[in-house]
Amino acid sequence: MSGAPTAGLPRQIGSAPASARDDRFDVAVPATEQRAIAAGWLLLGVAALIGAGVFSILLVLARTPFFANLVPAGDFFRVALVVHVDLSVLVWFVSMAGMLWTIDTSPRWLWLGWLALWVTGIGTLFMAVAPFTGAATPVMSNYVPVLDNDTFLYGLVVLGAGFLLLTLRSFVAPARMSLQLDGADALRFGLKAAAVSSAVALMSLAWSVVEVPRELDPRTYYELLFWGPGHVVQFTWTLLMLVAWAWLATLTGSPLPLSPRVVVLVYAIGLVSVFAAPLIHLNWSVPSVEYRKMMTWLMRFGGGLAILPMVLALAVALARRVAPTPATRPLRASLIASLLLFSAGGLLGFLIEGSDVRVPAHYHGSIVGVTLALMGLAYALLPRLGYREATGRIANWQPWVYGGGQLLHILGLMWSGGYGVQRKVAGAEQTLRSTQEVFGMGLMGFGGLLAIVGGVLFIWVVLDSVIAARRTR
Repeated sequence: MSGAPTAGLPRQIGSAPASARDDRFDVAVPATEQRAIAAGWLLLGVAALIGAGVFSILLVLARTPFFANLVPAGDFFRVALVVHVDLSVLVWFVSMAGMLWTIDTSPRWLWLGWLALWVTGIGTLFMAVAPFTGAATPVMSNYVPVLDNDTFLYGLVVLGAGFLLLTLRSFVAPARMSLQLDGADALRFGLKAAAVSSAVALMSLAWSVVEVPRELDPRTYYELLFWGPGHVVQFTWTLLMLVAWAWLATLTGSPLPLSPRVVVLVYAIGLVSVFAAPLIHLNWSVPSVEYRKMMTWLMRFGGGLAILPMVLALAVALARRVAPTPATRPLRASLIASLLLFSAGGLLGFLIEGSDVRVPAHYHGSIVGVTLALMGLAYALLPRLGYREATGRIANWQPWVYGGGQLLHILGLMWSGGYGVQRKVAGAEQTLRSTQEVFGMGLMGFGGLLAIVGGVLFIWVVLDSVIAARRTR
């Protein structure tokens, strides 16, 4: 039953007397139809990862020395890259946001929650099958790469509509926060802050649609279209990660050395920079160089104000020796791996020069840091969503395999980028000239394949939990 204590995990919010203040960062899952909607979002995210995994195998082989000659280069690589990125980042993050925002809403407007889920699912399906429906020219725009293909573009618009409906429901049916401002309230504030950030990102997208000339070539058009909203929505994903960090730290017995009010302040700092986006739109047109610079500075300097104190607090919390249980081992592994990968990605960002593979090294670290935090939270919420608890060797090792593979992946990219290997190319187009370049991209390929294994293990654990629960009903 949702909301009841789960074996091996600390008690959930709600087991203490109503008058008692509970500073534990934990939120109970509503035992209503909301739980079914939240579970649907989780399964959509897993389905997106399955699709992304298929395309990622082709991607890694297309970049790995010796294997690259067996895989077509050029448009084949770029088509696979577009679908992989959109499924593994855009759809996955939207799905996990859907799961968490559904938990943090009241049992009103449930039809809108179902509609958002189904619309997003339909959009995802169209995007995934687009490469097999005819000519699909890849457009390697930042944040949201695109296939110039009617099926893909239709799916992308439908996906955006689903995200809009999801964000809208978080505003029209919010869960109440108490005046006590306890641990649960702090997490709810963080989730609501992420929803506000997504609303600003959608506003930026609408503004860009109006201002960007449609007669531009596809590469320039989509680059300008997604530049602003792409930068803003990173605050949404980062806020979700910060919520997951505080939540997982509590569930693993290593609570943050911060009060709920301080954590609310940290989340507020992470949100406040987002409101600079409308001011940027008001002062500079989207096609201008100044607009691009201001949006870049917004993300570069705004996000770090909230991330640094949380990283330090989490490092202190994890330094405490805590006896793990079968249920907390995969959660703690996900939390530590997330902290390491996100920090590595942030540090690598300061080493970028030009447009070589150090750029994907930076954002892979940051994105995977967010992904690992959300994976750990998915494990924690499985029993609360009515599924079997995620325990056992596979669940314990999955975060280390996935995180370790991604670390090798970005280190290989960083090494190769130092020798000038360019991004968004594969096969013979890479023109690997030296032993160092071959070694770096070989390390990238090995790490990428290891990360794929880790991703498959996550899918295995979640689906095994879901299937096992359904067999017992």
